[in-house]
Amino acid sequence: MLRSLYGKLALGLAALLALTGLLFLADGLFTTRAFLREVSQKLHRDLARNLVKEALLLEEGRLNEAALEEIFHDLMVINPSIEVYLLDPEGRILEYSAPPERVRLERVSLAPVRRFLAEPETLPLLGDDPRGPGRRKPFSAAPIRSAGGLEGYLYVVLGGEQWDSALQMLQGSYILRLGTGALLAGLGCILIAGLVLFGHLTRRLTRLSDAMQAFEATGFRVHRPVAKMPAGGPAARRAAGDEIDRLGTTFDAMARRMNEQLTALDRADRLRRELVANVSHDLRTPLTTLQGYIDTLLLKETTLSDEEKRRYLEVAARHSERLADLVSQLFELAKLDAAEALPEVEPFSMGELVQDVAQEFQLVAERRGVRLEPSLVEGLPMVRADVGLIARVLENLVGNAMRHTPAGGRVTVSLARSDGLVEVRIRDTGCGIAAEELPYLFDRFYQVGDAAEGSAGAGLGLAIAKKILDLHGSEIRVESAPGRGTTFSFSLPVEPHGLAPAA
Repeated sequence: MLRSLYGKLALGLAALLALTGLLFLADGLFTTRAFLREVSQKLHRDLARNLVKEALLLEEGRLNEAALEEIFHDLMVINPSIEVYLLDPEGRILEYSAPPERVRLERVSLAPVRRFLAEPETLPLLGDDPRGPGRRKPFSAAPIRSAGGLEGYLYVVLGGEQWDSALQMLQGSYILRLGTGALLAGLGCILIAGLVLFGHLTRRLTRLSDAMQAFEATGFRVHRPVAKMPAGGPAARRAAGDEIDRLGTTFDAMARRMNEQLTALDRADRLRRELVANVSHDLRTPLTTLQGYIDTLLLKETTLSDEEKRRYLEVAARHSERLADLVSQLFELAKLDAAEALPEVEPFSMGELVQDVAQEFQLVAERRGVRLEPSLVEGLPMVRADVGLIARVLENLVGNAMRHTPAGGRVTVSLARSDGLVEVRIRDTGCGIAAEELPYLFDRFYQVGDAAEGSAGAGLGLAIAKKILDLHGSEIRVESAPGRGTTFSFSLPVEPHGLAPAA
């Protein structure tokens, strides 16, 4: 219990209230004692003076012992808490009304007496208590004078021993006991209200802590939101609610982000395993075929005709080219991932680059029976990019379109200007791509399930194209539907100065 935040807050509140109660009680007792002393001294300020006047303590220059004895007797009967002392001019105690065994001082300091006789404005004024060294009490004093001068002082101590301690004050006063009880009852009510309030305030923290522990227990996989998501963006969410609400909202966002990252890591790990399997398969197939034909040539060199030897060598050369192309693509993708191939941006004509790529694929298009049509417009501005990397993008996209377009189909490469950009679109009339396959189209070694038969692609061309465009800050887009062909598009920024030559 004490290890929880609620327990610590409750213990802290109880300790604070106990300390507050003790301070208030001590202050109340001190204030009450000071008030009683002030009232008593003000009420009895002239007591000693009146006694001196009425009792005729001096008679023919001598001390009237009978009058003094009468004063002692009367005061002990009327008010036992008042004690009368007769002092000489130096403050020594000559006579007193207190029991002899209780008087412990032989003399009283006259400095407070002289201040009292000077009628100070601030009371109470405390003087020595002859019953104990170091104790001080309110008093009344008056000088005793004769024709010969000052004979001494009448020193009256106000307040007996019954209220010398706080415990005696509490025991002797019903009002003080009532006030102390009311103070304790008030502090108890505050403690109960504080515990209820702390319970209400920490309930959400407890719920958040339980949610965090449950999230951890599931391996950071399953998360149940603990905060209501306010409308608006991140700024609105930060402004909504108090710190606990914002903490819950932040935790929910963090948990969702962790779930997304863990899911992405799982998918990346799965893709990594698939990558290793695909690379192994795609490397093993041409290697096995290449090794088989070479072994056949070595074993049957004397029995094969020149035509068979040439056919075997052509097959081996084709698989060797495929193997070299695959290794080259893997190396190129690795360089792009490591950010070693940073774009060397320069202005160039996108129209001329499209014409060069189209001419490069023209023989392939004729052999496949596919029409390759560059669609260019005049007056297009030059673009800023790495011409070699963008040429690689065009080659990959056009080559991908050629592989997935059957004989009699058409591949079109078009350019258009839009809002300071030049948009490039590569459209084919091939088999198209299903909607559920579009999110994975740019993953490495991913190949569309209904790709054209005989496709020799390794599934790296689109991944390389996307990586290159990412380095240029451009996004590659795809539009496709089964039986309706596929369109890839991307945009490049316009060179601020100059136009490209007419196409």
